[in-house]
Amino acid sequence: MIDEDRTEVAEQRKEAGKGPHVVLAGGGTAGHVNPLLSVAAALRKECPQAHISVIGTAVGLEHELVPAAGFPLEVIEKVPFPRRPNLDALRFPVRWCREVGRVKKILRRQSADLVVGFGGYAAAPVYRAARVMGIPILIHEQNARAGMANKLGARWADYVGTAYGHTGIKARPGAPVERVGLPLRPAIADLVDRMERDPRSVRVEAATRLGLDPDRKVILVTGGSLGAASLNKAVSASAGRLLELGQVIHLTGRGKAEQVSRRVVGDLGEGVVTDLDPAHRGSGDYHMAEYLERIDLAFACADLVLCRSGAGSVSELTALGLPAIYVPLPIGNGEQRFNAQPVVEAGGGVMVGDADLTPAWIKDHVPDLLADEDALRTMRRRSWEYGIRDAAQVMASRILSTAGKG
Repeated sequence: MIDEDRTEVAEQRKEAGKGPHVVLAGGGTAGHVNPLLSVAAALRKECPQAHISVIGTAVGLEHELVPAAGFPLEVIEKVPFPRRPNLDALRFPVRWCREVGRVKKILRRQSADLVVGFGGYAAAPVYRAARVMGIPILIHEQNARAGMANKLGARWADYVGTAYGHTGIKARPGAPVERVGLPLRPAIADLVDRMERDPRSVRVEAATRLGLDPDRKVILVTGGSLGAASLNKAVSASAGRLLELGQVIHLTGRGKAEQVSRRVVGDLGEGVVTDLDPAHRGSGDYHMAEYLERIDLAFACADLVLCRSGAGSVSELTALGLPAIYVPLPIGNGEQRFNAQPVVEAGGGVMVGDADLTPAWIKDHVPDLLADEDALRTMRRRSWEYGIRDAAQVMASRILSTAGKG
């Protein structure tokens, strides 16, 4: 049954010329929070009078990132779906009903006009509460294989936007499912705009800030914030050959820089490895850091990227039109392989299995690829053609259109 008090307040707000109240739900990882915040920013820009709030948990990244971005956050408890019969499975129904009830109170108190979910632990109870209250539901799914929360919510959703064309998500009959891409982080969206206008000056500026030569080839290696042992091992063992081709930016992941540095220095000697931190920067061509907050600077001067194929990485690299060698994480349900597959099929990248990424593979494939300017140019163009750069704006448009229909 539709909540009559909530509907009456929403109608009064509309008559007073105030914008809709949009509640965004999701969180946990950066993969859920960053798209949520990008859409929130696009909504704020498109409709300044709209009221935007977020429902998340106190243990996910949203607990810090959402207030820092200037949006109010309401928290609920994390309620994972049980995957096996155990004590948690027995407790799940009570915990689920409690959090759905808590969400209903939040939505009623805020007179929500619609909810937009991005997956994660906080999203599922919000979908259920909105369904019971008759509030329209929109969903964004950022992975090539939809998560459990979004699969549940799609059964009731009025609209589903996806980052990939085939997610396996099934919306209710009549509800559109549209590939809109992944809403880009502000730093990446800004880099896209600047590179479209003057790519050479952007490259020179970024290379200079990182201590690189903008006129020499740059290979970027990253396994994400935690790093990837297979990438670190294969690349560090191939450092000599890679440095014959140009310069290396190696982001090792937290706690892994010392081990990588020992390998490279042991093979090539002191003076080869330099720190990306300006305070400790040397003169070598193997530029290393555990993590780079300004990853956009590395993207701006990279000629080739060797990386995992998380949804965010694939979407950002293709939005920028960067050629990449994707090494899918070999665990989980295989979603990283599905993330990279359509880009590879489009000719915008290469995929190699985690077990197959060896020093021998790098030495056999990377030099030829970097030396072939025509091949790199073709990969760059096809990566760009596959990429989508306006996902946040499209999602904001769909949200406001749904709100306008009441």
